[in-house]
Amino acid sequence: MKNSKVKNKAQGSEVWDTLKTLVISFMFFWLLSTYVVRPVQVQGSSMYPTLQTDAIGVSNIIGLNLRGIDRFDIVIIRMDTSAGYLVKRVVGLPGETVQYRDGKLYINGEETAEDFLDQEYISTQESPFIEDTEAITLAEDEYYCIGDNRPVSRDSRYYGPFKKSQISSKGVLILYPFDEFGVKSW
Repeated sequence: MKNSKVKNKAQGSEVWDTLKTLVISFMFFWLLSTYVVRPVQVQGSSMYPTLQTDAIGVSNIIGLNLRGIDRFDIVIIRMDTSAGYLVKRVVGLPGETVQYRDGKLYINGEETAEDFLDQEYISTQESPFIEDTEAITLAEDEYYCIGDNRPVSRDSRYYGPFKKSQISSKGVLILYPFDEFGVKSW
């Protein structure tokens, strides 16, 4: 009789320990993904060849909050639509006038080099890599974000500028596929 009470008490203690472990683990991962890094899975080819379709990684929330957003950062944009989130590159900052003419980026009327673009990949495109756009002046809380694979990307050319409040993190540390492992604009 005494043996079964000890056994029941031990089983109850095991269940309680398991529940505590689950709650603590949940809180840890919630805190981590809310304030430190956000899990990301690249969906689609809009950032190719910089980011591969179905690549899995994490994006930097702390860096966004501490250092803000710089030109050419890769950012994660929360969407209110079924798209969920977008992974894009910032080309225009608040208060700037952004335009593409003859395949080149112009910021406030001055040509701005996009050295991160893969020139070999661009040369394989049959149609223009990017169509000309109208000049757009960004508000004080707006960013012009565009995919590296310009012919297929749905970005600020489609949605318009993105508000700072829509940008949830920046940079991507690719974890999978393993041959792509590394930091992309952290």
